[in-house]
Amino acid sequence: MRKGQNPAKYAKTVAKPERITVAVLNYIPLLGGFYAEALDVLKLSLESLRAEAGLPFDLMLFDNGSCPEVRDYLVSEKEAGRIQYLFLSEKNLGKGGAWNILLAGAPGEIIAYADSDILYSPGWLARSVELLENFPQVGMVTARPFRTNPEYHSATRAWAEQNAALEAGSFLPWETFWEFNRSLGQAEDENRRIYAETQDWRIHHRGLQAFVGASHWQFVAYKATLAQFLPFEMDKPMGQVKQLDQRVNAAGLLRLMLPDPLVMNLSNTLDGIKKGAADVAPVSMSVFKRLAQFAPLKKALLSLYDQIFKWYYT
Repeated sequence: MRKGQNPAKYAKTVAKPERITVAVLNYIPLLGGFYAEALDVLKLSLESLRAEAGLPFDLMLFDNGSCPEVRDYLVSEKEAGRIQYLFLSEKNLGKGGAWNILLAGAPGEIIAYADSDILYSPGWLARSVELLENFPQVGMVTARPFRTNPEYHSATRAWAEQNAALEAGSFLPWETFWEFNRSLGQAEDENRRIYAETQDWRIHHRGLQAFVGASHWQFVAYKATLAQFLPFEMDKPMGQVKQLDQRVNAAGLLRLMLPDPLVMNLSNTLDGIKKGAADVAPVSMSVFKRLAQFAPLKKALLSLYDQIFKWYYT
């Protein structure tokens, strides 16, 4: 038999979530090798996310089976009130499995999704929501311009041709183009060729400007819009996330980007933003790095690293 009455019965109010949920997906299985700086990247990402977003939000973070050190940090952030909702998965569900929980479970009307290695600039959220609310039938908005596969934004261009001012050309400065592609470990010579052979599309609508395109690694969208694309069936942890880009386009929804680079992919290092670092490495390390870039050796070493990682973590 119950003893007494539950005190919660006498509560007069309950907390209400913010209209916007910033949803972050994190996975750091160890603090070594490829992931040696990953926790520092995560800390900087969350710090910049909160700084001058321009709109109130709740932060929801889904951790996809990270190592104990990372989980301890996230719990401490939750206890300090800097994370409002925290999911700690025992296993790595892959991005698709995590999305099914994260995007369905976010309480906000608007979801601002991002991977955990993103560096944010002031106004990134407010500017993204401005496009979301002032363009019709928006599927997703990414807070920086970069060149994406035209096959994934054909519906956006078709809409703009009929309903807005659409122009094609090279509007993205080389520095902005290269800043992003360099973060993915790509070669400069190949990117200069791609930059010269591709183009941008730009839309003017209701006094606002947007680049055509968006991406699954960072976007703002209405939760109700994302719900129609769930669940995601992905049999690999990564590599199949373009399903979202494709589904949004196939549904005839707009995929837009801010004209200014207000988010940046840090990947797995802070090297690109460290201040005061020595410009010249020790000679022995410089020689090693040059040797490691020798194409056949680089390929063999990366293959070995990949195999060792699979043995331990898959």
